[in-house]
Amino acid sequence: MTRIEGATALVTGGQRGLGRAFAEELLDRGARKVYVTARRPVEAEDPRIVPLALEVTDQDSVAAVAARAGEVSIVINNAGVLRPAPLLTAEIADVAATFDTNVFGPLRIAQAFAPILAANGGGALVDIHSVLSWGSGAAAYGASKAAFWSLTNSLRTELAAQHTQVVGVHLGFADTDMVKTLQAEKISPRQVAQAVADGLEKGENEVLVDDLTRRVKAALSGPVENLALPIGG
Repeated sequence: MTRIEGATALVTGGQRGLGRAFAEELLDRGARKVYVTARRPVEAEDPRIVPLALEVTDQDSVAAVAARAGEVSIVINNAGVLRPAPLLTAEIADVAATFDTNVFGPLRIAQAFAPILAANGGGALVDIHSVLSWGSGAAAYGASKAAFWSLTNSLRTELAAQHTQVVGVHLGFADTDMVKTLQAEKISPRQVAQAVADGLEKGENEVLVDDLTRRVKAALSGPVENLALPIGG
């Protein structure tokens, strides 16, 4: 389990949507400081929140953030992108860009911060996935989240020796700008953040935030056609 009270955390994509909710929840549970990243960060009113510029597709940018945030013991890989990229008609460049942000971006963060987490006692790495890691019909985005899930499971094994808790988080659709046009039932970002914080404090390796996610994961043992999700635009 990971202690939040008194900890310093990093939340990528931390100034809006889910990221903002994660930062607020960590502070409410006693975190000492939260670094929040954005491509174009803005100043925060709360002095415990430290905004940093970060482009997860740029190795030098990731290294600069790691050099600045060397005291963190909790890292939340939240930054992601949703591009309209149906697999049969998308430009390969758009698919590659999706993977660069949603898969290789979190891996760059994990590589940069693994030594920092080790030096600070192990801590936790939290990776934000999606029900679309398992469901079909979400094109390049879903494929990238499936790859990210596999990456997380492998990182859990590799980081076990340094006692880093690796948490994979799956959820349906949170009420954020990323999916504001999607016609689907949505949950509040704060509900997601609370579930993640609970999982950290309980020592869990996986957090399934909502009933939709639990149903889809249970369907993994059945016929693959049962994994198709109706996604409205």
